[in-house]
Amino acid sequence: MKRELFAIGDVHGQISLFKELLSHWDEESQQLLLIGDLGDRGENPKDCFLLAKALVEQKGAIYLKGNHEDMLLAFMDHPEKNYELYCLNGGMKTLETFLHPGLDAEYSPTEMALFLTSRYPELRPFLETLPLYYEWGNFIFVHAGVDLAKRDWHQTSDEDYVWIRDPFHKAKNTTGKTIVFGHTITPALFGDNQTTDLWINDNKIGIDGGAVYGGALHGVLFNKEKLVKDIKLDNTGFVWDGEI
Repeated sequence: MKRELFAIGDVHGQISLFKELLSHWDEESQQLLLIGDLGDRGENPKDCFLLAKALVEQKGAIYLKGNHEDMLLAFMDHPEKNYELYCLNGGMKTLETFLHPGLDAEYSPTEMALFLTSRYPELRPFLETLPLYYEWGNFIFVHAGVDLAKRDWHQTSDEDYVWIRDPFHKAKNTTGKTIVFGHTITPALFGDNQTTDLWINDNKIGIDGGAVYGGALHGVLFNKEKLVKDIKLDNTGFVWDGEI
């Protein structure tokens, strides 16, 4: 097992920032972990999904399921029912990069889902196998959070692992571990709609700096006991590389 872990926040299609952040990852000594939400919105969701898949299959990366992976699967399973919700959450950008721009004027949701499944037959099986959380040393890594009302956080529902917000943010962390999560952008967690730093409170660490909204993409380095370093990339190309 590698002695350190490098966790990347919600990418949301920002392929250029994603690739740049990967250049700071030491493959030999650091386990790579993606916190989820690789697609929907952003520069090129397709390339983000396919790069993440390659990193899992070729480099042993851990890719946690996010709510946007959950919505994409729901769309592929029941396209007519879930199309509107998926598009409201940036899904059309994903469909257009996998297929082609303007397809909503040509095809029904069912046809889009069939095209996606037939052209990329490995996508759905891959997304269906994504884990919901990862335990490592003193840390729990999860996309959205865990249900802290449960006596044992492992009893969190599949939905809450990828969707929970306030009940997790506001509840006391009694797990005995530090919980690292994405899903809710740090400007919202700070309550000022502008601070894109890591949010650290009550042994919880929020790492979604809102890159797709003009914020920052974080690559956070941990050893088994503590957070070691944060590499923060913003959309102007500025790199903040800081010891914690």
